[in-house]
Amino acid sequence: MPFIPSITTVGRIKDMPYIKESRRKDLVGNPDLVPMTAGELNFKITMLLVQYLDKYGKSYEVFNDIMGAMTGAQLEFYNRVITPYEDKKCKENGDVY
Repeated sequence: MPFIPSITTVGRIKDMPYIKESRRKDLVGNPDLVPMTAGELNFKITMLLVQYLDKYGKSYEVFNDIMGAMTGAQLEFYNRVITPYEDKKCKENGDVY
């Protein structure tokens, strides 16, 4: 049985009307399932963060771990994926600066 974060017992997941309850269960229960929408991607990332929070508890250090990891992932994604894409498009279409 997959780990279901404790947030589900608080009922906050049910407050996400843009993702049907059956789909939320699929996303939580199958770690290999790739999200199909931005909302599902957000949900899956949130559930990962909740699992981390459930495991290590609420503290400034844990909050800092989570925020730092999200910031680092965002910057790495921008540097590795978005910047090369923008450079390619700039060469193809011409720079605006």
